[in-house]
Amino acid sequence: MTPDEIKRIHRDYLRTQRKLRGYVILTQIAIFVVFLLLWEWLARSGAINVLLFSYPSKIGSLFWQQITDLSLWPHIGMTVAETVIGFLLGTLLGTLIAIVIWWSPFLSRVLDPYLVVANSMPKVALGPLLIVGLGPGLWSIIAMACAISVVITTIVIYASFKEVNENYIKVVRTLGGNKRQVFTLVILPASIPAIVSTLKVNVGLSWVGVIVGEYLVSKQGLGYLIIYGFQVFNFTLVMMSMGVIAVVATLMYQGVAYLERKLTSQFK
Repeated sequence: MTPDEIKRIHRDYLRTQRKLRGYVILTQIAIFVVFLLLWEWLARSGAINVLLFSYPSKIGSLFWQQITDLSLWPHIGMTVAETVIGFLLGTLLGTLIAIVIWWSPFLSRVLDPYLVVANSMPKVALGPLLIVGLGPGLWSIIAMACAISVVITTIVIYASFKEVNENYIKVVRTLGGNKRQVFTLVILPASIPAIVSTLKVNVGLSWVGVIVGEYLVSKQGLGYLIIYGFQVFNFTLVMMSMGVIAVVATLMYQGVAYLERKLTSQFK
């Protein structure tokens, strides 16, 4: 096979992949539009309870009203800030704990059962304790987001440290490398894909922690709007808040996924 033929086959493959991605996106959009139209039709025809489920045009009208009068922006800003801070703290703390455990085999054996127990515990149950300890405010909500993500981050990253090929470690040790050099030259670079993949998991976990925290104590934020909507039976407000959460969480997830693609390509 000549080089020109190889290039042509490669171009055809890339063109096919682009078309496939386009079809996937169009299908996703079509499914979403059909869902909204069906929801609107069912609500207006009386097939579903409008009081409970509302309908897209009413939700969109409320959203536009609160966006234009600037009443929604403080709630979005508060929830996003809490989520980002909790996300970063949970990831950094979990990574540091994983490094410490890997560094000390003694600590690894001591803490292993505690990590299993901590991972199996419902983190939401810590909410009242965090509120009492940190006060009913911003830091208790951030602590909730951090608590939900830190344990799973520690477990996943520590597991990735242990799965690094032992032959690479032996090469560094044979050349006189110490433990710090083994970690910086072998363990950490090999674990970058796992660390970045953990970020995607932590996005969802951080949002869960923040929304639960806002349910309990907040007087501002999207979680607060959901609880307030339930209290006053304004389910349109509830649906709108959930929709905003879905959009912002998706944007945050896509940002992390973009970061993963960039970093993973560098370490291939």
